[in-house]
Amino acid sequence: MKASLFKKPSRTTLRVLALAASGLVAAAVMAHGDVVPQSVDTTTLPQLGAKWLDANPYNEQSPARKEALRIGTSAYNQNCARCHGLEAISGGISPDLRKIDSDCTGLADAAKKAACFKEMDDYFLSTVRRGRVRDGRVYMPPFEGTLTQEAVWAIRTYIETRREP
Repeated sequence: MKASLFKKPSRTTLRVLALAASGLVAAAVMAHGDVVPQSVDTTTLPQLGAKWLDANPYNEQSPARKEALRIGTSAYNQNCARCHGLEAISGGISPDLRKIDSDCTGLADAAKKAACFKEMDDYFLSTVRRGRVRDGRVYMPPFEGTLTQEAVWAIRTYIETRREP
């Protein structure tokens, strides 16, 4: 008869493991829900005005893109990374922002591709400005009033550089 390498865990050991696991889950949920938006200094970017733009003004052709990327990287780390992950790589609790417009990148038709990216910009703006609430639960806090239009588009600029190929 072979001797078992592992002993059957006692009830006490199982209870301790169950408590530890529930504590980790509670900590993860609290970390996700406890988000205080941080303002972002965008004084070095061209000011966009009060009316929200429909598309990212800091696109590849913009002379302000490099500065927007610098600010957007910092703003993302301050406001988004705790839920969406460092470098926009989600740990599973929130959407992986590298994939936000992945349906658009593979489109061959230029007009359809442009329309798809426009739709994703609309979705991004709506979500960041108003947040996401479902059944009374806050999945993402609203950032309008804390983040300026310049900061939101700078974050979008950063996320665009993180797209998966």
